[in-house]
Amino acid sequence: MNFEQVLNQLNQWVWGPVLIGLLIGTGIFLTIILKGLQFRKLWHALKLSVSPSEEAEGDITPFESFTTALSATVGTGNIAGVATAITIGGLGAIFWMWVSGVVGMVLMYSESLLAVRFRRINAVHQMSGGPMYYLEKGLGWKWLGICFAIFGFFASLGVGNLVQSHSIADVVHHTFGVPIWITGVALALGVASIVVGGIKRVGKVTAIVVPAMALFYMLAALGVILMHASILPAAIGRIVEAAFTGQAAVGGFAGATAMMAMRMGIARGLFSNEAGMGTAGIAAAAARTSSPARQALINMCGPLIDTLIVCTLTGLVLAVTGVLGTVDLDGAPLTAYAFQITLPGGSAMVAISLIFFASSTILGWAFYGEKCVEYLLGERSRWFYRIFFCLLVGFGVALPLRAVWSFADIANGLMAFTNLVGILGLAGIVVSETQIYFGKRHA
Repeated sequence: MNFEQVLNQLNQWVWGPVLIGLLIGTGIFLTIILKGLQFRKLWHALKLSVSPSEEAEGDITPFESFTTALSATVGTGNIAGVATAITIGGLGAIFWMWVSGVVGMVLMYSESLLAVRFRRINAVHQMSGGPMYYLEKGLGWKWLGICFAIFGFFASLGVGNLVQSHSIADVVHHTFGVPIWITGVALALGVASIVVGGIKRVGKVTAIVVPAMALFYMLAALGVILMHASILPAAIGRIVEAAFTGQAAVGGFAGATAMMAMRMGIARGLFSNEAGMGTAGIAAAAARTSSPARQALINMCGPLIDTLIVCTLTGLVLAVTGVLGTVDLDGAPLTAYAFQITLPGGSAMVAISLIFFASSTILGWAFYGEKCVEYLLGERSRWFYRIFFCLLVGFGVALPLRAVWSFADIANGLMAFTNLVGILGLAGIVVSETQIYFGKRHA
C-alpha cells in the first residue's frame, strides 16, 4: 500500500459514520436546547446581517466578518462538490444537503458565539479568537487548542490554498487557454496584495466580492432552472423520493442506495459550509460587536446561503437538465455541461464563478491559517506565514492534487472532531449567552 492509498483510507475513516454522526447529533442536540433557534430567529438574524455596525471592540464590521467566513465556504464545493455528491449518491443527496444546511446553521451559531465570548486582544491590538481559544480558556484544555491550530494550519495549506489555486489554474487553462504558470504568478501577486493588509483588507475585499460572485452564479443558475420550469416540480419530487428509496441505474449512472444518498449529501453539505469545523468562529472573533450572540446570529446565515441556496441551485440545475448518467463527467465539468446545454456561454459562466469562488476561499483561509499560526508561535510569525502562503499559491498550481485533497480532508475532519468537543463541553455557555442577548432585547 503506497502513501496515497494510506491517505485515502485514513480519509474514509475520518469522514466516516462516526464524524458524520457526531456532526448531525451535535446539531440536533443544539437545536433542542436552543429551542429551534435557526428557525425562530432566522428573520432577526437576516436583519442583523445588513444592520449598521456597532461601536464596539473589534477589527472589522460584522458584515465584513460574515463575508470573510462566507468567502471560505462558498467555493469549489458549491459547484464541483455538489456534482460529485449527486454522481455517487444520486439526486437524493440534494435532500440530505438540505438537512446538513439546517443542522449547520445551529452549529455555526454556537461556534461563532463561543469564539467571540473567549476572544482576546493580541500584542498588536487585534482580536484573536476561534476554537483554539475556547478550548483553552473555556474547557481548560490547551493541548486540544494546540491540536486544533495544527490541524487548521495544514488545512489552510491544503484545501484553503493548493486545492483552490490548482482549480483556478486548471479551469482558466481549459476554458481560456491561459498557461498555468501565468495564472499562478498572477494569482500569487493578487493574493499577496490583499493578504499583506491583514484582516481589515481581507474584510473590505470580501464584502464586495462575495455578494457579487454569489449573485452572478445564482442568477445564471436560476436562468437554467426557469428554462426548465415545467419539469421543476417533478425534479423536486424525484429528489425527495430518491432520498428515502435510492435511485435506480440510468445511462452511465450505476445507481445509489438511500444510505449512500444520505452519506454523500450530509458529508458534502457539511464539507461545503464548514459548519462544525470551527473556522467561521475565527472570522467572527474579529467583528466589532458587543454581544457574542449578535455576531453568532449573523454568521448563522452562512449555511443558509452556502448550502440551502447556492448548493441547492447547483443541484436543481443538474436535476432539471437530466445530465446525470448521460455523459462520462463528474465534478465541475458535469455542472459546466449542464449549464452549457441550456445557456449560450454556460460553461464560461461556470468557469468565471469557479475562479471567483476559489479566489475568495483562498483569502478566507489565509486569515484562518494565520490565526492558527499566531496561536502556536506568536504574533511575529504572521509575516512568515503570509509570505509562505502566497508563494505556495504560485507554486501550487502545478502540483498533483490527489494526495493533497486527501490530506486536506483529513485535516478538516480532525478540526471538526476537536471543535465539536469544545461545543459540547461549552453548550451551557451557548444557552446562557443566548438568553442574555434576547433578554436584553426584550427588556
